[in-house]
Amino acid sequence: MPSTERHFIPTPRRTRGALGFLLLFVVVVGAVMSFAAPSTTQPSAVDGLPHSSQSWVASQLQSSLPQSLSQPAIIVFVRSDYRALSASDVAALNARSAAMVRAVSDTAPRSAASLLGALQISPSREVAFFALAVPTAPSNNAVSDRVVALRKELHLVLPVGVVAYVTGAPAFTTDLSKVFNGANTTLLLATVLVVALLLIITYRSPLLWLVPLIVVGVADQASGQLAAHLAPHLGIRLDGSSTGIAEVLVFGAGTDYALLLIARYRDQLRHQADRFAAMRVAVSRTGEAVLASGTTVTISLGLLMLASMSSTRALGFAGALGIVIAMAFVLLVLPAALLACGRGIFWPLVPRVGETRHSDGRLFARVGAFVERRSTVVAVGGAVMLLAASTLGLGLKVGLSTTQQFTATPESVTGQTILASAFPAGSSDPAIIMTRTDHVGATLAAARLVAGVTSVVAGPHDPTWSELDATLAASPGSPASFNTIDALRSALAHVGGAHAAVGGDVAVSLDAARASNNDTWLLVPLILLVVMLVLIGLLRSLVAPLLLLATVGLSYFAALGISWVIFQHVNHFPALGTGTAFYGFLFLVALGVDYNIFLTSRAKEETVLRGTAQGMLAALRSTGGVITSAGILLASVFAVLGILPLIQLTQIGIIVFVGVLLDTLLVRTVLVPALAIWLGDRFWWPSRRESSAPVER
Repeated sequence: MPSTERHFIPTPRRTRGALGFLLLFVVVVGAVMSFAAPSTTQPSAVDGLPHSSQSWVASQLQSSLPQSLSQPAIIVFVRSDYRALSASDVAALNARSAAMVRAVSDTAPRSAASLLGALQISPSREVAFFALAVPTAPSNNAVSDRVVALRKELHLVLPVGVVAYVTGAPAFTTDLSKVFNGANTTLLLATVLVVALLLIITYRSPLLWLVPLIVVGVADQASGQLAAHLAPHLGIRLDGSSTGIAEVLVFGAGTDYALLLIARYRDQLRHQADRFAAMRVAVSRTGEAVLASGTTVTISLGLLMLASMSSTRALGFAGALGIVIAMAFVLLVLPAALLACGRGIFWPLVPRVGETRHSDGRLFARVGAFVERRSTVVAVGGAVMLLAASTLGLGLKVGLSTTQQFTATPESVTGQTILASAFPAGSSDPAIIMTRTDHVGATLAAARLVAGVTSVVAGPHDPTWSELDATLAASPGSPASFNTIDALRSALAHVGGAHAAVGGDVAVSLDAARASNNDTWLLVPLILLVVMLVLIGLLRSLVAPLLLLATVGLSYFAALGISWVIFQHVNHFPALGTGTAFYGFLFLVALGVDYNIFLTSRAKEETVLRGTAQGMLAALRSTGGVITSAGILLASVFAVLGILPLIQLTQIGIIVFVGVLLDTLLVRTVLVPALAIWLGDRFWWPSRRESSAPVER
């Protein structure tokens, strides 16, 4: 009997067509990959801030001053035996200071480094430091090269028994860049290994797992290459963080879509002898759910382009482009690859016409039967469990100081800790005050009166603008340092005519946190609205989308609560990083709703034949195995972020890992079916679902 399916996505009808499509695909992708992508640099933090922020204004004014294009690196000296520095130690350090300056100046591209004053020695003589001006032009990559050269030189010139640690803003920039040097390759390899292992376990085939892995892997590389070419033309600055997370997104979401398509194709091969017809039905029935899911994720990520932070915009661009390409590859390239391979690609579990399903659905049939008998208890109990888990996050803290960014302890953190034990904690990272030159005296006097400011000294100046460097008592990036910056800004705002702006790395961190918070309040409602509209369009219902969105929201807060317990008692993290909760929300709502889309779109199809309750149970039996596999795979892929020694990425990975597992194993498997059975046809309101006689398929 001819199929009545609407085939809105083209699929090959013969082996020759499949091979021809694959050849065209190889040519097109090869052409894209043949162009060398622009190199990705780590933009400075201040470049990503809104131009209305004081930090950005101060940076622009500072860049116009003579000798302004530099940052102080602090070289901290201590004896390895923790004794006081001797007179000979001090003399040797002073004698070899010129070599330290040359190490920075001679590093390509050559620059003019200089010492900022004499050697500072603590009252106990146990700690001493030089402040060395490290030129920041032309990029953060050059800053990192200069700091690396300085560290190498220190190993050669230090007197016996003395050790040195380079800290300060240039050193933190260097240690942060190390996290992303080769990080994308590390992430990619780890992700590929995780996906390959889980695909082998899922399909129990020595061949089949290679097909989706290769297709999604090529999609990932193509999207990365395309993003690198397009970003500069759109005014977007990609960085290691945005491209790394985008890779994880493409691999996770792309493999999920592939699992769904292959599962439906395998089912159809049990009903049809013609594999091409089976694929057309599989693509037709899967395509709507994949497009709805991918559209939700793409638009949600695209909304990040409205953010004020450039790093957020970069992630939105790279992620949205990657999801679009992943969808295209899964719905167009994967079917052609599977058809070219024939049924034998499923060996040794080759699906035969008329064959009953393996053990697919038995476990979920038992789960469904239990849910059907106790739908009210299960619905209420599931919601209560999620609410209880959410309360675990009531004491959650947000904000990591500069020394708390890393899971390991880099040299810059060690140096800052030693420096803070003997000098004001802010010595390594002074606040930068830009003021009108004719108001320097008034600005200087006002700044020195601010609590938490230990000293203020004059810096470079020109006839119009002058720089003042304020040393803070608090550790850089701590809440106390932020309070001091606020107090400085408040005090200087009352100096009439000075037009003072407070910048520096501590102020940049404060302004970034506030910009991120503002972006959250703007983007969260928009993302929820987009998800709601996509669900309404897919399900033709109002009740079902509201309930699905509510369950995903509950699972997010539950994941946040459970993750906070893990961070406190397992990882011993002091707080969430700025923006961590928002990124967790973004990925969980956009990706977590996928599984509800996959389930309810199949339930909508089955409801026409069986009614709401039996249709939902049939959908659970049909999709349970593949959605569970997809959820475990996606959760595992995000957990890979934990291999990078940066606390914020580890936190995002854990939150998404926990949330996706909750969505997969509790929300989609138990809570949503219970709600649908409990409400009956009201679940689909205002649509009317009139079922025909039950049909076995």
